[in-house]
This record gives sequence, C-alpha cells and structure tokens, in this order.
Amino acid sequence: MTEFLKKLRRRSPVADERLPPGQVLTTKWPVLHYGDVPTVDTRTWTFEVSGLVDRPFTLTYDELLQLPRKTVHCDIHCVTRWSRLDNTFEGVAVRLVLERAGVKPDAQYCLVSAEQGFTTNLPLGDLDRPDNLVALKWSGEWLTPEHGGPARLLVPHLYFWKSAKWVRGFTLVDQDVPGFWEQNGYHMRGDPWKEERYGGRGLTQHDINRLRSLSKKGV
Repeated sequence: MTEFLKKLRRRSPVADERLPPGQVLTTKWPVLHYGDVPTVDTRTWTFEVSGLVDRPFTLTYDELLQLPRKTVHCDIHCVTRWSRLDNTFEGVAVRLVLERAGVKPDAQYCLVSAEQGFTTNLPLGDLDRPDNLVALKWSGEWLTPEHGGPARLLVPHLYFWKSAKWVRGFTLVDQDVPGFWEQNGYHMRGDPWKEERYGGRGLTQHDINRLRSLSKKGV
C-alpha cells in the first residue's frame, strides 16, 4: 500500500466533512502564482480604499501595522484541488477597513488590486465577512514573499485565488468587474463547495468605462 493510500485510510470523518468535493488534503502549503515574486519595499508600500465609499483613504505599511489585529483559524482550498486544514492567520479585519471607509449603499462588489497589476473581484457579501483579513502572519510568522507577504487578502470560504497575494487595495463598485484570473477563465465567485472553478468572462468596454468614471469622480 502506498503512503498516500495509508494517509487516506487514516483520515478522520471530521476531515472528510471539511473537504470540499474534488479536493485532496495536503499538510504542505504549495507555492503557486503567475509570474515572478515581486520585491516589495514596505517603506513605500500603500493600501488604498477607493470607489463607492464615503471616506476613501490610503494606509502606509506602518499605519496598517498599528491597526487592531485579529486571529483567524481556517481551512484553505486551492482551485488546483489541494486543501490545507487548520491554518492560523493574523492580520487586520477586512470589516474594520470597510467600516473606516464607509461603504456607500450602491456598492455591491469589490475589485481587489495587488502588485504587478493583478486583480480579483468579489461580491461585497463575500468580502464583508468576519473571518476575512488583510493577513500579515501565518502560524505566528510573518508571511513570506512567496506566500503573499508583506500582506495578502484572506477570504477562506472561497477558492484561494480570491485571497489575493501582495494585496494593495480595494475599489468598491456597483457592478461585478472580472479580475485577472476571472478574465482568463476562472469563475466569477469561486465557491469550493459548489466547485465553481471555471467560467469567468472577459473585461468589457463597459467595465473599463465604469472604472474610469469612478476614478475621475474620486468616489
């Protein structure tokens, strides 16, 4: 019997209940991303919240570190079919960030921005949840660059590509605008329990015009 099969036989029923369909457990944390790992200078790093908010703002890295922190225990699920249970992340609650910005009633979605021009989209209902973080640490250690340090988004109830590495900001919008991976075939939402892996769409001229409009208005 292979070691892999032995591990499967030893797996507890509780672990099975926590494993979405089509996923395989791992005790490692695989490193997956498109392109090179960016070199981030925390002296010039900023996090910007803009779009449909009452109080747009920008944080420096030092200002982010001064905000209250929260610890979240969660499982994570990658669209490439691995899952890792019992992770501990520490960071700033996304809800705290949104409350500071004052999200306008017509905001329904968020376009999350990250280093190197990467983006991902989220319904506001998926972003504004108690277990979501702008994460700074994992298992008590600062996030390494390979895993998204100095800061990454944590949205553990969705496939892990939605937890954007090297996160740099939120733009609140009234319409769902596909991000980088969603423009390249990944699902617009990404619920692992529904196996929402693929089925995104391209960025339309309407999407581009709407984002430009929000930027010009400074809302």
